[in-house]
Amino acid sequence: MDWNWIDYGVGYFVSFFEDFSAPAIGLAIAFGAVWLACYWSPLFKKHWLWGVFVSSAFLTLAAISFIHIPLIQWIADQLYYMHHFPSRIVLHRLFYLAGIPLIGGLVMEGAKLVPVVVYWRRSGKNLDPKLGLAIGAVAGAGFGILQAYGVLATKLWGAFPAYAYDFFNPACSYGFLCTFFPVAAQIAFSALAGYGLARGRGWQFYLIASVLHGLLNLAWRLFPGMTLYSYGNPSYSLGACVYTAVLAALVTAWALWLRWRKRAATTEPEISSP
Repeated sequence: MDWNWIDYGVGYFVSFFEDFSAPAIGLAIAFGAVWLACYWSPLFKKHWLWGVFVSSAFLTLAAISFIHIPLIQWIADQLYYMHHFPSRIVLHRLFYLAGIPLIGGLVMEGAKLVPVVVYWRRSGKNLDPKLGLAIGAVAGAGFGILQAYGVLATKLWGAFPAYAYDFFNPACSYGFLCTFFPVAAQIAFSALAGYGLARGRGWQFYLIASVLHGLLNLAWRLFPGMTLYSYGNPSYSLGACVYTAVLAALVTAWALWLRWRKRAATTEPEISSP
């Protein structure tokens, strides 16, 4: 690896906080609040859950900066220099199409799940599945809001004022849709992982959440016009927005069904402090 991955990781991490934008953070928080409210999480009743919320966001960003980015760069370099392998170009393209999204899912879902695992272990590994799902949703909201803020503050917000009264302008409407629904997806992925952890099927649901996260990341590969994380003017496609919205809606529906099924017939136990 001929590049300084530590400096690059630090630069990527810091880039999220270099240019503070109050409208962007306000809108990102609103997106997260809308989706998190569906899970009726006790975030305002149990103050320690704010630790899960905040730590998940920063742990995931750190994992992207210092694990995900260096790892995919290293693998890409190895594939590129495999001159003795006849199909290295094919492998290289497949890696960029499917490998990067899947690795991103594994790294991000693992990082988001860390504070949930900490609470689960401190509770004696005895956690009601619905509460595990709600705590997972809080962890997902932390990173979902931070990710949405990064997109809105650095890529989209500059284009918004010119189109404030033109909702159908792709530079504005597509961009907001492709930011709103990923927040829902981030919350739902972690909610499923938290549910599985409480059910004693942590690694199975972690893999499910990671694969679903990889499918979300695949939108950036299937629709090249969607450049959320590239420099320059934001560019979005209707196909990317529809793909993202449908996937987010389906996963959210599954998570909410697990959260609320037979709720009237059960008494939800109190969450104790870790």
